[in-house]
Amino acid sequence: MPELPEVETVRRGLALRLEGRRVARLTLNRADLRVPMPLDLRERVEGRCVERLGRRAKYILLHLEDGGVVIAHLGMSGRLVLSAPGGGAPADPHDHVIFTLEDGTELRFNDARRFGMLDYVSAAGLERHKLFAHLGPEPLGNEFNGPALAARLDGKATPIKAALLDQRVVAGLGNIYVSESLFYAGLSPKRIAGTVTGARAERLALAIRDVLERAIAAGGSSLRDYVQASGELGYFQRHWAVYGKEGERCPGCDCNRGIKRIVQSGRSTFYCGKRQR
Repeated sequence: MPELPEVETVRRGLALRLEGRRVARLTLNRADLRVPMPLDLRERVEGRCVERLGRRAKYILLHLEDGGVVIAHLGMSGRLVLSAPGGGAPADPHDHVIFTLEDGTELRFNDARRFGMLDYVSAAGLERHKLFAHLGPEPLGNEFNGPALAARLDGKATPIKAALLDQRVVAGLGNIYVSESLFYAGLSPKRIAGTVTGARAERLALAIRDVLERAIAAGGSSLRDYVQASGELGYFQRHWAVYGKEGERCPGCDCNRGIKRIVQSGRSTFYCGKRQR
């Protein structure tokens, strides 16, 4: 599933082409994806100008001129891909929703597995929406730092890896970037979350921000079906330090043991047993 950097990369690509543009037509080729779409979605969207593209956690937010917000989640295989006017892109049976702009540009929500979703809410009710009410701080936001992270982890007896995957602690983090962040922070994924305080929490907060920013700059990581809004693949996977590298030499370490892999909460974790404590 695309993680925060992949979603942010898509958001930035879409913003360049959608902000300030009006949706002339919304084509709904089915009534549902993972969940049913709002029955009045077409009448809520058609004729409205897209004021800005936002993101909350792993959700893309299309803020419309009248105060409405379209919420999009890509799920496992969803894509939001732009097609230029007259580009002649062939129809795809998995193009379930198509936003057509006034100049003919199309934004296609393509989702072969239909694990994605579209919803609609007023901007005033956005933070109270059931998808967002429980979320923790944005790891790229100004409010996210060592003390804020330590406060969220206080008293938690779960491993730090599991705690960081809890969207109530930090919004938008996923398996890949948690493993990478823990490596750069020098923290074992098995460390009890509540012990990550003070300097440890500050190192981890900085590592999370740095890893995410570098991944966004690289266009995200290409896993399975993920592509950018342009249809191109990201390449941050070329820069992974530990994820998916079981048995390989640990970068910047003289441990000579190789990167380890363990399973935590049903997910693979990759780490260096010497560097990460």
